Amino acid sequence: MPPKVPAKAAFFDVDGTLVRTNIVHVYAYYAMNRGSLRGIAGRTLGTALGLPVFGILDAVNRKAFNEFFYRYYSGLSEDRLVTIAEDMFEDVLKPALYEQTQDLIDEARRSGCRIVLVTGALDFTMRPLARHLGCDDVIANKMQFVGGKATGKVIPPIIEGANKANAIRAYCEREGLALNQCHGYSDSASDYAMLAVVGRPTAVNPDLRLRSLARAYNWPILDLK
Repeated sequence: MPPKVPAKAAFFDVDGTLVRTNIVHVYAYYAMNRGSLRGIAGRTLGTALGLPVFGILDAVNRKAFNEFFYRYYSGLSEDRLVTIAEDMFEDVLKPALYEQTQDLIDEARRSGCRIVLVTGALDFTMRPLARHLGCDDVIANKMQFVGGKATGKVIPPIIEGANKANAIRAYCEREGLALNQCHGYSDSASDYAMLAVVGRPTAVNPDLRLRSLARAYNWPILDLK
């Protein structure tokens, strides 16, 4: 009787890996659909003015960037955030999917992998995308809500950097998956820990630093269109 093949998963980063957008584009959509003209103008202007700060923080400290950026959600209704997520997927994320994204997901599925998104985005913004791609699970940041309103704070631990690796390790332990048989896909060197923790890492549309790391470690490199 042949030995049982260990259960495994493919863990995918989202921004830059599967879609061309990032969490700022997603928030901008919410800002433009706030409801009142004053709310739309205020949040759109705030987002525009914050762009230079976003870029600096993202480059220097991804955790600090997430903590700072998600404050912009403060006061928004949980019901509205969840409802708008469906339209946001159709208008923002779906058109930004790389043409080969579904092929990459399907290939991982055919190899026997469970499909899991691992992203610093908010969970409610990722659910429509996960359904569209046929994913099994989503590991993402969770906004804190009080009285049905967003506080602007993310429930720790924030999913970024080393915490992505920790979340993947914990997921595999909980689900009985063989970590050394799992795949990981990302575009950014900030996800080095996530890629290093799995047995089969792949750099997808990598930034310069990740491309250099992938070549040094002989990791596969994919350039999606």
